[in-house]
Amino acid sequence: MVNNNGTMKALIIDDEAGIREALRMTLRSARIDCVLAEDGVAGLAAAESPEIGLVFLDIKMPGKDGMEVLAELRTRRPDLPVVMISGHGTIETAVQATQQGAFDFLEKPLDRDRVLLIARNATQTVKLQRENVKLRGRDATRIIGEAAVMREMLMAIDRVGPTTARVLITGENGTGKELVARRLHDLSSRADGPFVDVNCAAIPKDLLESELFGHEKGSFTGAHARKMGKFELADGGTLFLDEVGDMDLEAQAKMLRVLEQHKVERVGGNEPVAVDVRVLAATNKDLMKEVSEGRFREDLYYRLNVVEVRCPPLRERREDVPALAGAFLEEAVRRNGTGARSLGSEAIQTLQRQDWPGNVRQLKNTVEHVAILAPAEEITGADIDRAVGARTAATTEDPYRGANSFEEFKDVAEREFLERRLLENGWNVKRTAELLSMQRSNLYKKIEKYQLKKPQL
Repeated sequence: MVNNNGTMKALIIDDEAGIREALRMTLRSARIDCVLAEDGVAGLAAAESPEIGLVFLDIKMPGKDGMEVLAELRTRRPDLPVVMISGHGTIETAVQATQQGAFDFLEKPLDRDRVLLIARNATQTVKLQRENVKLRGRDATRIIGEAAVMREMLMAIDRVGPTTARVLITGENGTGKELVARRLHDLSSRADGPFVDVNCAAIPKDLLESELFGHEKGSFTGAHARKMGKFELADGGTLFLDEVGDMDLEAQAKMLRVLEQHKVERVGGNEPVAVDVRVLAATNKDLMKEVSEGRFREDLYYRLNVVEVRCPPLRERREDVPALAGAFLEEAVRRNGTGARSLGSEAIQTLQRQDWPGNVRQLKNTVEHVAILAPAEEITGADIDRAVGARTAATTEDPYRGANSFEEFKDVAEREFLERRLLENGWNVKRTAELLSMQRSNLYKKIEKYQLKKPQL
């Protein structure tokens, strides 16, 4: 919400040029820069900028009215203060808007002192919100681990975090690569700026360029308004490219150009936009192998890999399992309201014996499973065995015994097969579809049909 000069930018959305100009002049006296929009569509597009810290929104406008725009802003940027501008006969609506999340409302004709008071209150409120989010974020990026490999990783993070160097985070699925990226961001001088993450494998190839670099209105079918890309949204902060090894070669070439020039060009645009972004990337692939096989650009690899941080798999740090399991159990009990739970010594030993191919993510899901289903307060080794067995039943039990017809049998078999393949590939839909020689759209339909859910870390 702050520009490079340290001043907040306000967005004024009003179809009356006189109101827009009056507000702009008033706010300029308080050293608040303004962005002007003459209708709701243009206003929503402008509100995507992270520099916008306050919105003045007229209720009565042609096309999208203020209430519609407010509803969309509350969805897109719930922490953004929105001040409704109400004319005669719209006071009740303005009060209703505050009940639906508007920060305050102004009556026409506008009173200069009240405008400035609301702007000052909004600025202070957002500042406090950002400080709270920052504190919660720092706590959320606490990384648990005392094993030698973890101490080595944490030492590397502490050294490179405060620098401006790009970092390539490597490791198997479920090892906590996003957590490492967030900790690097929190340790940097950009900690007050945005942290924007992009899953390169989850975005269809034909939309990736628009997602990263943005697009201009009318640049392609469905581009109804200008859209800022992830690079612009991360300006002044950190951009985290997850699954970067799944980016296609064309997008890699454009990514390299942005990293070299520190500028992006929106799809359909011809004006370069300067961006100040620290890029962190993560992959579970051997990128040097990908380079040798022609699937990843060598020059991009060296641009991204100034420093490499490796996330060790859980089987290399079994001594950390008790602390991790204890933290996950406490979280699961709090979130699900299951009542008190504790891990017995036998349960801990059973957890430590597992190889955990899904790493920390799999451990977390297993602990939550037993927190909900264990019959007694103290979780036993047998409870762990049942939980692990339930998640690997395809290899130990007949999963088709409930099928009453051949069609049901085929559905059960297909669901089991797809779920296993998705888990093996870390729920990378693109890679799974390629390995199965299946169209990605078809795999998405199957996921929806069988209500398959990606496990949460």
